[in-house]
Amino acid sequence: MTELTLLAAYGILVLITLLLQVLGSMRTLSMGYLMSARDEPRGVGKMTARIKRALDNSITAMALFAPAVLLLEVQDKTDTASLLACQVFLLARIIYLPVYALGVPAIRTLAWLAGFAATAILYLLAL
Repeated sequence: MTELTLLAAYGILVLITLLLQVLGSMRTLSMGYLMSARDEPRGVGKMTARIKRALDNSITAMALFAPAVLLLEVQDKTDTASLLACQVFLLARIIYLPVYALGVPAIRTLAWLAGFAATAILYLLAL
């Protein structure tokens, strides 16, 4: 596996998270409402709301992770350290999604910190 493969795998995880959020919304909200402009806000279930917050966080994480990986690739600075950091990032994000959806705060925070630290390491390696 390469850093770019792990980036693609994370993209798939974000897509899955989006799909889960949409499916959860479909269970709670009418199809008519979902196809409307949604000018009047409506609530969804707790788990769907958590998945939405996890999705928002995942998109932010992607906005930080992807440039770091691409910088390393463009500079031809990938090595075992960058591969390990990408693997840690992906594993942390895989753990993050279900524990956030299930409302497990301590593990969620540790997973977030691991992913954040891995991303910071990638930027340091790109310098």
